[in-house]
Amino acid sequence: MKRFAALIAIIMLVSVVVACGNKPEDKNQGGAASVAPTAAATAAATAKPEETGKLAEIKKAGKIILGTSADYAPYEFHKNIDGKDTIVGFDIEIAKAIAADIGVKLEIKDMEFGSLLAALPAGKVDFVMAGLTPDDERKKSVDFSKIYYMAEQAILVRAEDKDKFKSMDEFKKASIGVQTGSTQEKLAKEQLDGAQIKSIGKITDLALQLKNKKVDAVIMELPVANGYVKKNTDLVISSVKPKTDEGGSAAAVKKGNADLVAQIDKTLDRLIKEKAVEQFVNEAFLLSEQ
Repeated sequence: MKRFAALIAIIMLVSVVVACGNKPEDKNQGGAASVAPTAAATAAATAKPEETGKLAEIKKAGKIILGTSADYAPYEFHKNIDGKDTIVGFDIEIAKAIAADIGVKLEIKDMEFGSLLAALPAGKVDFVMAGLTPDDERKKSVDFSKIYYMAEQAILVRAEDKDKFKSMDEFKKASIGVQTGSTQEKLAKEQLDGAQIKSIGKITDLALQLKNKKVDAVIMELPVANGYVKKNTDLVISSVKPKTDEGGSAAAVKKGNADLVAQIDKTLDRLIKEKAVEQFVNEAFLLSEQ
């Protein structure tokens, strides 16, 4: 019986040892039984979410399309560069910097000023720069970047009429030229009740209308007016100025394209900090005078 009891004890001891040896590894402890992640699982865990939105669309296309009206020196205008008609100006230089920061090419579409904002929701252009002021009415249809340039308004008249107009009231009896869809058109309608307001698509045509006595005066931004005065001795800037709460110039994008606005603002912040916008303006003035 003693031998039998001893045999039973040995059998039980062996069973315990075998059972302990067959105990499953704790997978949470990183033992040899842990399952290594697959390559697909690792890639899924580390991959960045696919970019979406307008900015991603532009990057995928490899280009960003600028809408402008290139008859507004020194903002944007045509210039013969090395025998080739080229659109230049400080708006164009800013647009080039925006494209470079995104890492894409800049494509420029030149059109009448009054058609620019409608081209955004139509998908014809990605952004607009054309000495554009972000007023409340325009904000209803498009979104704007921050202001990158401030300019005063001026009234251009013929040199022979330099002393003819001494107040805004006297312009109410005159024929006033303005660019279609512009801030100046709005100012004329608000401040010159009774004047004959003539809206034309291009600034160059307005200047010709003034020189040919088809209108008595043209309202335009001061830098633009200065450019015409320097090139035309028969034109001067009136001492009378429109009353204006100048909102400055900003870039416009299709409503809802917040990612593109943020990217444009990032570039503008850099250019303003580096005083590059001021340099672009000065260079554009000099180029427009050549």
